[in-house]
This record gives sequence, structure tokens and C-alpha cells, in this order.
Amino acid sequence: MPKTTNTCVCTPHDTDFYNVRSLLTDDERRVQDAVGRFVDEKVLPIVPKAFEDHRFPSELIPQIAAMGLLGCNIDGYDCAGLNNVCYGLVCQELERGDSGIRSFVSVQGSLCMYPILTYGTEEQRQKWLPRMARGEVIGCFGLTEPDGGSDPGTMKTRAVKKGGDWVINGAKMWITNGSIADIAIVWAMTDEGGTGVSPVVRGFLVEKEMPGYTTRDILRKFSLRASVTSELFFDDVRVPEANLLPNVRGLKGPLGCLTQARYGIAWGAIGAALACYEEALEYAKVRVVFNRPIAHTQTIQRRLAEMCRRITTARLLALQLGRLKDAGTMHHSQVSLAKWNNVRMALDVARDARDILGAAGISIECGPIRHMLNLESVITYEGTETIHELIVGRQLCGKDAF
Repeated sequence: MPKTTNTCVCTPHDTDFYNVRSLLTDDERRVQDAVGRFVDEKVLPIVPKAFEDHRFPSELIPQIAAMGLLGCNIDGYDCAGLNNVCYGLVCQELERGDSGIRSFVSVQGSLCMYPILTYGTEEQRQKWLPRMARGEVIGCFGLTEPDGGSDPGTMKTRAVKKGGDWVINGAKMWITNGSIADIAIVWAMTDEGGTGVSPVVRGFLVEKEMPGYTTRDILRKFSLRASVTSELFFDDVRVPEANLLPNVRGLKGPLGCLTQARYGIAWGAIGAALACYEEALEYAKVRVVFNRPIAHTQTIQRRLAEMCRRITTARLLALQLGRLKDAGTMHHSQVSLAKWNNVRMALDVARDARDILGAAGISIECGPIRHMLNLESVITYEGTETIHELIVGRQLCGKDAF
């Protein structure tokens, strides 16, 4: 006879059908709970109006910094030193509030603090990272240009060595945090290789007070309205050698940063999807049509079940990705698969949730349309869906098809 054990079959929770939370450590659950409370108490009460007013709620920055969320998966330099699963959960909870809030934290940590930590000198780390962790210095990441996003190798921004300095000319576009940033991590082509040699991409720390460096906000957006999006302009901006990131050359520098940011996005999209799904589920239970709640109809149940299936799959995928990252075995193509899968899932969930809410779904009072509009940006930035498909395809087939 097989040995019996005292087990209990638990009823699945409607917002965590596979009990993914049970796979987290106590510390990971505490981090998620703390950020979740912050989102419920501080973000959600103000973010719909901020989105409507096209305003980034900068008053949240000191609170975000005080919680240790900026560069939270960095060890030392006054950073929290959390593991990567915790960082993912931070992104998930913040994006449950709004993609713009998660984008701010993601850019600060993954796209600005990470390259200083990884590619910078110890002097640069000591100068910038503690102040960035405290929210005293805000960063932005200058890679995308007006004439190119998916193919950064065609960038036109140039840095030329003159004496002991570098002189930068060019422009960047669609830059999160641009006009509020104190420093910009700027990637530019250089002629380091000499005449007849292909230009080499290098990274520079451009400070906001440097002459010739200006910014201009991109307005009239229908997406990421609670986020700052800017253009950056460089007109003979003289940058000292001390502001060069010395420990990386070539596109692997910015692409390495993008892998970190895409990791956070793969988690963040789950938060947006959960917010939409929960609102649609609760609405369906109380919205009565033809003398019964719409949740009692096959059509709505099938749609909600599909949302639940895809969210559950995304959560398990993200958690395994986080475990791989914490083990040091994560491959960048695995990040692409997660970003592609999870953001597509979230956008589809948001669109369907908006439809289930009916006419009310187009109101700013309801979350799904705000998340839906934001996710149109999220599915585009940090690598479009097609780019991630091709990254995975290259890994499978061993051949570039870009």
C-alpha cells in the first residue's frame, strides 16, 4: 500500500491560480507586500489624474528612494542588495500601479546605475551610485535616435577626441526621464580605431549643466502620460575623459543594459495584466445584463479563464527567469522570450478587460484603458516584439535574420 500523507487540496485563488506566491521566500514575499502597499496607498490614488494631466508624479521619488527601490538589486553603494527575484517583484507591483512609475525605476537602476557599476571606474561608482540610490541624482539612457531604434549600430551621434576631452554632437529621442535627469548615459560612435576602421560605440556620462547639452519634452502622447519622455540634443558638448565609461567597447555595452531593463519589463507587465484582470473579474460579477451577472455567461467565463491562463504562465516564466538570473546562468535570449511573451500577454489582457467593462472601460476612472495605452509603448521600447522574436529565432537557428 502506498504511504498516505496528511495533505489538503487548496482551492485555487482567482488572482494566483497556481499559488506562485508559495514559491517565493519569506524575504521575497515581504518585499512584494511592502511595495504593494506603497502602490495601493500612494500610487493608485494619484496616478489616474497624473496620467490625465500628462504629469510625472515626481513627488513619489523620495518615497521610492526611501524604500530602497532605486538600484535595489545592486550590492553596496548604499543600495538595497536585493536578489533579482525581489527586483522583479518590485517591477511587478510598481507596474500594477502604472507603467510610467515602473519605467522611472527601471531606467534609474537598470539603464543608468547598472552601466556605471559594470562599465565604470570605482571613482565613478562612488561619485554617482549612492546619490542615485537616494534619489538625489536622476539618470536617463541615451541610445535611441530620431532615425533609428531597433538598429542601434546606425547611430549618428558622434564623439570625437579633442585634447583630454571628448566632444559629442548628435541627438537622442524617446528618452525616459530625459528632462528631469541630472546625468545621461549617452552612447556615441567614436573613431578610436583610426582611419579605415569601423567606428566604435562608447558610453559617456553627460551632466546636465554641460554647455551644449539641452533637452525637450515630447508632449501630446497617448501613452506613458505619467512619465517624462524627451529628446536630447548635443551641440559640441565637451565631456572630460573622466566621464568616459572605460570598461566596455561596442554595442555589447548598451545591449547589456537593455538585457537588465528587459528583465524588469518581463515582470512589470504581469502587474499591469493583473490590475486589468482583477478589475474585469470584479466588474463581471456585479454587472447584470439580461437578468444575470455577465460572469455567469460562457462568453465572459471563457475570456476570464484565458486571462487567468496567460497570467499564470507569465508568472511562472518570470519566476524561473529570475531564478536563472540569481544563479548567474540567464541568457539574454531567455530575457527576450519573457519580454515578448509577457508584454504581449499583458496588452491582450488589457484590451479584453477594457472590452468587458463596456462603455465604462473608456473612462479614466477604470484602469484597463490606461494600462492598455501604456502597454502600446512597453511592447515597443527595449526591443519591439519582432526584434525579440528574431533574437529567439537566432538562438534556435544559429543565423541572424534581422
